[in-house]
Amino acid sequence: MGLGITSGKYTLAGTVAVGMLAAVRFDKPAGGACPSGRTREAIVAKKPVRWGILGPGKISRTFAAGLQAADGAQLAAVGSRSAPRAAAFAAEHGFNRSWGTYEDLAADPAVDAVYIGTPHVFHEEHTLLCLRAGKHVLVEKPFAINAEQAGRMIRAARENDRLLMEAMWTRFLPTVVAVRAMVAAGDIGEVRMLTADFGFRAPVDPHSRLFAPALGGGSLLDLGIYPLTLASMLFGEPVQVSSLANLGATRVDEEAAVIMQHRGGELAVIHSSLRFDTPRHAFLLGTGGWIEIMFPWWAGTRLRVKVGDRDAEILERPHRGGGYTHEAEAFMELIRSGARDSEIMPLDESLTIMKTMDLIRDQWGLTYPGE
Repeated sequence: MGLGITSGKYTLAGTVAVGMLAAVRFDKPAGGACPSGRTREAIVAKKPVRWGILGPGKISRTFAAGLQAADGAQLAAVGSRSAPRAAAFAAEHGFNRSWGTYEDLAADPAVDAVYIGTPHVFHEEHTLLCLRAGKHVLVEKPFAINAEQAGRMIRAARENDRLLMEAMWTRFLPTVVAVRAMVAAGDIGEVRMLTADFGFRAPVDPHSRLFAPALGGGSLLDLGIYPLTLASMLFGEPVQVSSLANLGATRVDEEAAVIMQHRGGELAVIHSSLRFDTPRHAFLLGTGGWIEIMFPWWAGTRLRVKVGDRDAEILERPHRGGGYTHEAEAFMELIRSGARDSEIMPLDESLTIMKTMDLIRDQWGLTYPGE
């Protein structure tokens, strides 16, 4: 599998399409591939996966729009602490079933899988509720507040024999699927360094989820998790972590910088911010070239690739449903195959990432209420 040049454009060899999601032929099935090897037609012909949405907030609206573009998905129900908000969300997205409590949603027999879009301080509580009610769960990133919570969530998924996955949607984007293929093929040689950032200027509101300690505020958990997860995907668990942050008036990190070294000596240099805009690019630097995941890299559709002495060229990889369709389709394929973990966003890796963020926060002296 290598990087070819066709009519001045990069093409990927050795890939197949599952829906619109490219799945790379590795030793094990990639995130978009059906583990059982069934065709897309066979999968979609089966009964649709019926989705419940827990928490009708902004991110849930974005996910619901992506879900409506996904093959074999049915938006079935929504749950909220406010019955009027739930009913309004259902009407907005074209279905009728709404609940005024999360418990009612979890108990709904017309729901197979639940997407949890509440603030991350509530992820453990809501994940456990749904798993114990027999639902498969796709929980927004970050997986939890800390590794202790993440461990309990993972144990509950295994005890209840349900599929649980962190909704790190970036990993399922066609751009990132292409990056994994090029890295695996050695197209830019040995990848030795990652630089990536995610930051924007947010109005300071001590009661908002970005700045309130009680809601797990700060740039690391909300934004820094994206480059951290990219580093984990490329290099695995870090062996050394050095970090600094500026804690604002509410005592959460408003800006942060992290340097990590991994087992092969690879380095990751990342930063996040709620106080200023960052370039929002990611660069993979290899011994034989480099790859830029172009702005906005976590949701992007373009790569700039430089191999050896060749001129850098652009690789286009459009996504669907704002990018959220791809993770939803991969999650549903896992459900249909009977899988209980994702090979692209495995539970053990979500736990490791939480441990890394715990370590980083410990270096800053940042703890959240209840820890």
